[in-house]
Amino acid sequence: MKKVKLIDDLYKTYRDKLTGDEEDADIIAFSVLEQLNREDVLDLIAELSDQELYNLVGFYMIENLKAKMARDGIGHAKMLTVDQMKTIH
Repeated sequence: MKKVKLIDDLYKTYRDKLTGDEEDADIIAFSVLEQLNREDVLDLIAELSDQELYNLVGFYMIENLKAKMARDGIGHAKMLTVDQMKTIH
């Protein structure tokens, strides 16, 4: 099943159940991923266009870099340590 068709099919299936919250997409995506094995995921990736593949890898890289920066307290996305959270009034 091609990626675009997969997304279209998922959207049609769940459209009437969506609330418009970002969590809707998370729940659907993770539910589908739970049912796929590595080979299934690689098959989906193999069907992506070059641009879709670059977008996918770029998104992965960006999100992981943001998480590392937040964890290390770099920039605006500083995460508080447990000790710092304890001192918040």
